[in-house]
Amino acid sequence: MTTIRQTSNRKTSNRKTSKAAVKRHPRVIRNLPALRRAVAELRARGRKLALVPTMGALHAGHLALVRLAQRRADRVIVSIFVNPAQFAPHEDLATYPRTFAADLAALAKLHTDLVWSPDVATMYPDGFATRIVPEGAAKAGLEDAFRPHFFAGVATVVAKLLLQCEPDLAVFGEKDYQQLKVVTRLARDLDLRTRIVGAPIVREKDGLALSSRNRYLAAEERAAAPALYRTLKECATAIAAGEPIAEVQQRGREAISQAGFTVDYLEARNAETLAPPDAAAKEPIRLLVAARIGTTRLIDNVAV
Repeated sequence: MTTIRQTSNRKTSNRKTSKAAVKRHPRVIRNLPALRRAVAELRARGRKLALVPTMGALHAGHLALVRLAQRRADRVIVSIFVNPAQFAPHEDLATYPRTFAADLAALAKLHTDLVWSPDVATMYPDGFATRIVPEGAAKAGLEDAFRPHFFAGVATVVAKLLLQCEPDLAVFGEKDYQQLKVVTRLARDLDLRTRIVGAPIVREKDGLALSSRNRYLAAEERAAAPALYRTLKECATAIAAGEPIAEVQQRGREAISQAGFTVDYLEARNAETLAPPDAAAKEPIRLLVAARIGTTRLIDNVAV
């Protein structure tokens, strides 16, 4: 009898494993009426709802955001929308990677509840005439100095996504640190119900921050790219040890240039406001960098 029971239990276990191995693609919604119905269903019985906004081309960094959202909420929506409003005419909108089938497969493995993937006409219909133009951290002289159009496009689309999905929380990665601060202020200033949650940067083994644009790097560029993170860490250590910030920044820029990059900025800023730090005050500092290698522009940041 014991042998028979053991065999039966093993068969039951195998059936459960087989069912668990079947990964159903998340439900994909493409229009607003269907989204509103789906959100109402996800909220049934008071469930907590999280949103992970993305532009697709998902990598391990995006999936870490989804996992964090799943830990913080009962149901998770991932939005996939390549937002034309945040690209300037000379930027890579047309060539930005689009890998929707692979994205869905990756989200299926995480048992994501819903994917909101509208087209441009749904997000910006004929006659669309409203734009949010943020200030504060959006005017810090970092990304905005090189992409002056960017944060108005980001703020507008994020506000729309938060209003459309009505999440209790939304998860953004810290790699786009200035964007995280802009979005956090936007939700606060507009009295939105959503709490903005920042997620730590996910890196390759050599320190390179994961990015959809890393796939653009040629082999020699990819080999040089970890110099960004390495230099940031060295600069952070020097600033924490009390070395003059201006000298450390300049040394960092030179090191990154010698690695083959053209530096847009390497700046130490107040970690909350992104204003230049007060050398006499004890305040949290974030080091931020943007630089180009070949045709690819990379950004990164570290806490001091």
